[in-house]
Amino acid sequence: MREYLLVFVTACAVTYLLAVVARELAVRTGAVAKVRDRDVHEMPIPYFGGIAIMGGLLAAYVVANQLPFLGHAPGRDPVFHDARAILIGGAIVCAVGVIDDIFELDAVTKLAGQVIAAGVVVLQGVQLDRLPMPGPSGMWTFSLDGGSQSALITVLIIITVVNAVNMVDGLDGLAAGVVGIGAIAFFSFSVLLVFVNDAERATTAAMLTAALAGACLGFLPHNFFPARIFMGDSGALLIGFTLACSAISLTSRFPNTTIDQGVGGAQASLLPTLLPLILPFAVLVVPFVDLVLAIVRRTRAGRSPFSADKKHLHHRLLEIGHSQRRAVLVMYLWAGLVAFGVVLISLFSGWYSAIGLSVMALTACLLTFGIPGHSGLIKQEAAKPPTARRT
Repeated sequence: MREYLLVFVTACAVTYLLAVVARELAVRTGAVAKVRDRDVHEMPIPYFGGIAIMGGLLAAYVVANQLPFLGHAPGRDPVFHDARAILIGGAIVCAVGVIDDIFELDAVTKLAGQVIAAGVVVLQGVQLDRLPMPGPSGMWTFSLDGGSQSALITVLIIITVVNAVNMVDGLDGLAAGVVGIGAIAFFSFSVLLVFVNDAERATTAAMLTAALAGACLGFLPHNFFPARIFMGDSGALLIGFTLACSAISLTSRFPNTTIDQGVGGAQASLLPTLLPLILPFAVLVVPFVDLVLAIVRRTRAGRSPFSADKKHLHHRLLEIGHSQRRAVLVMYLWAGLVAFGVVLISLFSGWYSAIGLSVMALTACLLTFGIPGHSGLIKQEAAKPPTARRT
């Protein structure tokens, strides 16, 4: 665990330092987020946060390769082979984002770049080899052929996660915080999975999600409201890509039968066989809900699903009275509730888990809908003439 902590700290520190360099580079190359009608920032902000995040991930990989448990343990070759493949694909998708930050690529070109990056990962062997499916007599596994079926489904999952993260990147610190929370949750699941199976070995998923969480945390001081730098598409595409590929790499490390029991041998309340596949979607449920609502909203209006608007979840939080900072914190709260809730009920069972999650959900609802309403009443009272206010 200490080596994972060192990987986390390395990614955090390097990303924090490189963000200053990336901001200066963005200013000099003209990669600046101009103020548009759908945006909430009021002055141009430099892009290229993805370059800093990529640097943090690479530095964490180099450090991990020198550590005893990660770099010199038995079975290290598959771990670092998969991590290297994911980072190569991440560099490609980050480069596509950098070009978009400068020249504003069209949606089809960006999608083609995402497919190429995902294809590079698939060609190096990081892909799904089975799909757990529910059946009338329980769970059964649909084995993929390792060729076109596996490649197509893997690429589709990666692209879906990438675009969900890119869609939610609309407020200062929102995407970095949500993905950072998701990465910590998935890291927890990866480590607990090793513990449950009594397998003392490193996993690509644990190493990369520790690095990703560190990179997101290192970027947040520069990106939280009021932001001095945006991650841009270079960062949003990269962090979504890294999280998706990390999850996919975990599915090939443990057979289905080894995750049927929760911690202490208790049967998990969620279908545990599905978890390695559904967890990346669960930890990013907030971006996915936003993505689905955006697609439905735009297609019903006869517009392209890729056309921009100002009706995302974070925009609606602003409309009901939240400030930018508070809207982001509310999104963090819901992301953490779902992400850690899924991990909790997947590996621990019992009434206490259900009660804890219920209390957290009730608190989240009150903070989401109660505070802005109360704030609105205060503002209305303050706006009234002195004679009209209640005494």
